[in-house]
Amino acid sequence: MQRDKTTGMAEAVSRIDAGSSVAAGLALEHAIPFAAGHELIRQGIGDLTLVGPISDVLFDQLVGAGLVSRVRAAWVGNVSAGSGYNFRRAVEDGGLAVENHSNYSIALALQAAAMGVPYLPTRSLLGSDIASEPQFETGEDPFEGERVVRVPAVSPDWAVVHVQRAAPTGDAHLWGNTGVTYEAVRAADRVLVTAEEVVDESVIKRDPSRTRITREQVDAVVEAPFGAHPSPVAGHYDRDNEFFLEYAERTRDPGGFDPWAEAWVHGVDDREEYRERYEREVGRDLAVTEPTVAAEVRYGQ
Repeated sequence: MQRDKTTGMAEAVSRIDAGSSVAAGLALEHAIPFAAGHELIRQGIGDLTLVGPISDVLFDQLVGAGLVSRVRAAWVGNVSAGSGYNFRRAVEDGGLAVENHSNYSIALALQAAAMGVPYLPTRSLLGSDIASEPQFETGEDPFEGERVVRVPAVSPDWAVVHVQRAAPTGDAHLWGNTGVTYEAVRAADRVLVTAEEVVDESVIKRDPSRTRITREQVDAVVEAPFGAHPSPVAGHYDRDNEFFLEYAERTRDPGGFDPWAEAWVHGVDDREEYRERYEREVGRDLAVTEPTVAAEVRYGQ
């Protein structure tokens, strides 16, 4: 019998120790695990190192809550509005260490860890300022004699990912933009999966080729409908662009984040209350406007 890994969000997040490195926002602007991030804020789990490509405002919120000591990322901000003001202030104040990457180099760093190798080479950083960042080494390729940049492996303590559906065992399906999700899942020591719905294992088995997050990689599964809002989840809800713009306006000034967090993080106990508040006070229709069903895939036995 396979172990049931489902649990509540508070219990799952409590397993993340202070001082951990956490990879999140791995599908770029898609399926960002805001529900898990907000629970980190509620529990005050600090001294975190955040790892990711484009986290949108999730990293900005964790920085605003004072939980982050280091960021290893390609970009931190607000895709809808530009700057992430909490992040910008923390960097300018000198209180936040930043390891600069390109989207490709953070992907290579996670892939190297997933492969169990110390680094992967690339030419893509040559000629850029990023190549001079202290974590990279530039040298000669021993086979062709050309210059390459060595990107060291990054092995997060945790990868936190949001998916459309997962089985209690941890097998999961994610579709739409996946970014570097699979690389991070393989690179991380532990994995927390939050899902729009937890389904029977038979549902997952009907589409085995999509099961690229598998039970042996996953430590906990949490059912979290609306768990990526305000980012989109393919097939479930659209991006809430206005919410991002409103967040930018609310957090533009140094004193703006705490009232915002009091309302949308500390002011609700869980994601269900968050959704109820959203529907009551905001109520924008985020339903997918042009639902598309993929062509049938046939498997045989």
